Amino acid sequence: MLSPFELISVLLVLTAGFAWTNHRLIGLPDSVGLLIMGLAASVLLLLAERVFPQVQLYEQVGVILQQVDFQRTVLEGMLAFLLFAGALHVDLSVLRERAWAVGSMATIGVLLSTLIVGLSFWCAASLAGINLPLSWAFVFGALISPTDPVAVLGTLKAVRVPKSLELDMTGESLFNDGVGVVIFTIALAIAAGAGHGATGFSGAAELFAIEAIGGALLGFAAGYIAYRAMKQIDNFSVEVLISLGLVMGTYALAARLGTSGPIAMVVAGLLIGNRGPRDALSDLTQRYLFGFWTLVDEILNAILFLLIGLEVLVLRPDVLFAWLPASAILLVLLARLAAVALPVWILSRWTVFVPGTIPVLTWGGLRGGISVALALSIPEVEEKAIILAATYLVVVFTLIVQGLSLRRLVQRTVR
Repeated sequence: MLSPFELISVLLVLTAGFAWTNHRLIGLPDSVGLLIMGLAASVLLLLAERVFPQVQLYEQVGVILQQVDFQRTVLEGMLAFLLFAGALHVDLSVLRERAWAVGSMATIGVLLSTLIVGLSFWCAASLAGINLPLSWAFVFGALISPTDPVAVLGTLKAVRVPKSLELDMTGESLFNDGVGVVIFTIALAIAAGAGHGATGFSGAAELFAIEAIGGALLGFAAGYIAYRAMKQIDNFSVEVLISLGLVMGTYALAARLGTSGPIAMVVAGLLIGNRGPRDALSDLTQRYLFGFWTLVDEILNAILFLLIGLEVLVLRPDVLFAWLPASAILLVLLARLAAVALPVWILSRWTVFVPGTIPVLTWGGLRGGISVALALSIPEVEEKAIILAATYLVVVFTLIVQGLSLRRLVQRTVR
């Protein structure tokens, strides 16, 4: 059994070594390169186990990975920092011009995708002779529908798109993540019969309002307090420390209050990133503060994608390569198309969208570690194995296939 320090050391050494190898020899985008190398390492361990069964490398590495509570690591650790760092660099004045597009895709789009994926996945399970209750199919729809802000923001660093389209993708990925977690919480409560007060439509609506609106209010209040504190001093080390306290304290408080921590992080990050440089942060503090959060974002991003690649070692191979999880890739793509096309079609009467918006938003709807973490948070029920396998295949497909081919699609469709 490794100590927490030893476990973190192993992950950092692996991440640094793989990142260097990718940068020096392979040349893929950092996140995708780490994911592929993690997958390759997993496959090599599986093959080594077959060739040298007496070594038991697979089992030993699997035990180490099981010590990494992926769900808690992502949802209760990395997510707060990653969302705040992402929101910190978004220009709110420009994003406000795309508010209706971003808002509709982050709410109506996620709900529509959840319904389409849930129903189609349930029908596919029935055709495959698998007894998957509709409520659990909707749980899968809820956790796989939001795009992952880490994956989307990382891809946009390597793929240039028009500013309005970039804002649509960035804003949607930041906000639909918080909305998706709320919908997942409601769907899981209904499926597991846990209640959480969400026994019907009114209860679910009440829970949604408490989590989403409460999270936004908490993020604004905490962000404003931190902004005022930064405005009264000029000391970059203290102001960076305040931003750290803001992220960790607000996210922990949101969990205690039952509000959405992800939404609170996005709102707080937008407030600090936009009000701070204007009248609270000196040029020196801005360089250190934004540089610090950029570095945090890059390091956690790298560790997260390596973990996704290695996570295949703790999944059941017989379920992972079955027909139903593989079919989820097509079902999720079709649902994403509907969830993007409907808001764009409705809003196109009042909002200008660049040509190619629908195919780029559809193909650029990448899923990542948050979906895997939500799937791992499902209680140990019979349905968990098939949901986790489908989630993992969709995530890997979107990150590798869609992520690497998005640049070519943008070049062909966007003008």
